[in-house]
Amino acid sequence: MRHLIRLPKSALRVLQHLTTRGPLPPRVISKEANVPLRTVTFALDRLVGSDLCEKIPNLGDMRSTLYVVNQEKARAIFAKYGSIVR
Repeated sequence: MRHLIRLPKSALRVLQHLTTRGPLPPRVISKEANVPLRTVTFALDRLVGSDLCEKIPNLGDMRSTLYVVNQEKARAIFAKYGSIVR
């Protein structure tokens, strides 16, 4: 990855949570990470736009979307920014 984008702390927190907990819908991320849903939605938009996450269908509940982390790119981001302490 030649160019690393700047991410807000909330996006890093969401990325870290997704990295450790696996594919999750936004509402679960919000509840578990203790981040407002609106902030999670904004963070996920940034993460998807920078190819750090992608949307996948939730086969258990087609009304919601799951988000999964691109592990290789996430490692590069955490190498640059470090881990976020909760």
